[in-house]
Amino acid sequence: MSSQKTALITGVNGMDGSHLADFLLNKGYVVYGMERRSSVKNRINTKHLESNDNFHFVIGDMSDSESLRNIVYLSHPDEVYNLAAQSFVGSSWAIPLETSDTNGLGVLRLLNAVKQYQEHNDKVVKFYQASTSEMFGLMEKGGSSANEQTVFLPRSPYGIAKLYAYWMVRNYRESYGLFACNGILFNHESERRGIEFVTRKISDAVARIHLGMQDKLLLGNLEVWRDWGYAPDYVEGMWLMLQQDTPSDYVLATNEAYSLEQFLDCAFKVVGLDWRDYVEQDERYMRPAEVPYLRGNYGLANDKLGWKPKTSFEELVEIMVNNDINLLRKD
Repeated sequence: MSSQKTALITGVNGMDGSHLADFLLNKGYVVYGMERRSSVKNRINTKHLESNDNFHFVIGDMSDSESLRNIVYLSHPDEVYNLAAQSFVGSSWAIPLETSDTNGLGVLRLLNAVKQYQEHNDKVVKFYQASTSEMFGLMEKGGSSANEQTVFLPRSPYGIAKLYAYWMVRNYRESYGLFACNGILFNHESERRGIEFVTRKISDAVARIHLGMQDKLLLGNLEVWRDWGYAPDYVEGMWLMLQQDTPSDYVLATNEAYSLEQFLDCAFKVVGLDWRDYVEQDERYMRPAEVPYLRGNYGLANDKLGWKPKTSFEELVEIMVNNDINLLRKD
């Protein structure tokens, strides 16, 4: 019997999913990546995987239990990484039902599919759930950083749906003995981040302003602080959680928080500009309930997994800006 491991990744076309696929393929895995059926494929981040013999796209949907069962039985996974989600916090107020169904009930559907497969095949399947720092919600600026014991106070439909999924994962672990882990990841970005997210919106605007293609950048609340890391560092943490003998939940973070103004300052400095000359605030981008400050403590992940972030805040911002400049120059 082959010792080669197989992994199923939901949400493979997203930022985290594509980085995780690259990571696992480099580890020698066979990888199945779930994508939703659409008339136009969204493979900007995964186009390079189409020619890889160890990678396979499969069609599925977090709202369709039958499709989830089908792809679990098709892929025969050793590890399942659930990264599929309605991932934009800002949109969760506009589409709270879809957000709740995908990010909450969708996780329950996938857990059931994995549980049934494991029972029928007498095989241990390790399950990773992409939890989020948005579950913490209100934190005191400059106060203690959040760890695995910190109280949750979500402030958005997105955070609430993710909290439901978090507790379902713990329930299935404790009730059925499923090897299931919650990765409570604080903000992490990369050059593959979607353009609707504020960090990529900034890096793209800086590139356009630098190349004379744009004059201004419109943003909402600038008084937000986040614990920002680099996505490729974080997908390694996901993998490490499933390599342990016993399942648990882990915070992945950098232990540092930076303001959006500091992100702007760092991004514009890459091209030698002052952000104050180009940025304007716009009420349209304000959220109904803001989470002003988030900072995490990765101490447990460091102690138990040997994990720590490798890429600094400044390096992350520079990578994103330079990548967008190169993309625009190619276009």
